[in-house]
Amino acid sequence: MCCFSRPVISVNATKIFARACDPTRQYLVYSMTIDARDDLAMILPLPVRLPAGETDVEFINLEAYPDFFSDLERGFPTPPLTRGSSVTKRPSTAGKLAVVTVGSFEASFVPSVKDFSRLDERFRLADDVWKKLPGYENYGFAVFKLKPGAMTIHPMAFSFLRRDTETVFFPTVHIHDGKVHEEAEFDHVIYCQPRPDERLSVRQWEESYTLPSCFMQMDKTKGIVLPDQHCYKHEMNGLLANRDTFLSVLS
Repeated sequence: MCCFSRPVISVNATKIFARACDPTRQYLVYSMTIDARDDLAMILPLPVRLPAGETDVEFINLEAYPDFFSDLERGFPTPPLTRGSSVTKRPSTAGKLAVVTVGSFEASFVPSVKDFSRLDERFRLADDVWKKLPGYENYGFAVFKLKPGAMTIHPMAFSFLRRDTETVFFPTVHIHDGKVHEEAEFDHVIYCQPRPDERLSVRQWEESYTLPSCFMQMDKTKGIVLPDQHCYKHEMNGLLANRDTFLSVLS
């Protein structure tokens, strides 16, 4: 799922789409339903290429395509069948991280754990939390600032310079109460799409019955989804190991 800078009342219906743009970058699209009492941030740890810089993540505005995931799901009908706005940058204050307006929320890329000190305290996790998650000291973080209340978040999208070109990454580690738990309750559907020159380890995944050009509004995906490559789907539900998910690229 993701990490939150403040406790949340509930989070469910998490959906994630991932695809390698090219050998150096990966797309991620993320959506969920959340209920929270206070201003807070959703934090997505990313295995970015090192050393990471503030411009290594490019945010993409999908506010005009709120049905991204419902359209994507149309590629996986039940029962199965037989055989298609801009991003505005605000000037940053000296010493502060740049803030990007992406549809109905604000976003920043935090290059490393130590750079969280450059964000408002409401939008960061305590340093000791990251110490309980080995390996994350070398991650970057996409941070989305959210308002209180119950809402379904329109798809959040971005690409990042990836460290490992042999995997496709899904941010599924959970921190919802400021604590790190070995197991967490999942309510996820994750989707992937291989590039034409790439084979993914999707043997246990469900394959779309046809091509995305038949069930997506391709002009609204902003290039994130390829029109002529099948998509794949995997559900993650119940109490599972609290960790991120990596899908292997087959040689």
